[in-house]
Amino acid sequence: MSGLIKNLPYGLAGILFGFTLIKSEAASWYRIQEMFHFQSFHMYGIMISAVVTGFLGAQAFRLLVGKPSLEGAPITIPRKKPGRWNYPLGGLIFGLGWGLIGLCPGPIFALVGSGSLGALVVLGGALHGTWLYGWLEEHLPG
Repeated sequence: MSGLIKNLPYGLAGILFGFTLIKSEAASWYRIQEMFHFQSFHMYGIMISAVVTGFLGAQAFRLLVGKPSLEGAPITIPRKKPGRWNYPLGGLIFGLGWGLIGLCPGPIFALVGSGSLGALVVLGGALHGTWLYGWLEEHLPG
């Protein structure tokens, strides 16, 4: 039970994030199509606010490096292995999936939570793709 209480803030943050995605229409296929056809600024505004929020969060997190975490271990930011193909290949796969399904991963969970049966199929495909990546990771160009 203590694990449930310990993870409660993360669950609440996820519910708030999903609620925000649904209410801002970021999970709307029509809004995404408007963005791809350059017919509306709505989704670009959401993305810009997400980039700014992520940047500010990362900067705030960097202030905590070296300080103890809740478990007492020092907070570190591990270095990623440099790779020539990581970002282009990942961006291509992400973009193909987004174009095919019309959703990026975040709204999938929000749509499942709001009762969309079609999103369950998409979630199954996303989880399968994640498993497949883990299985093939050591064989991919780095």
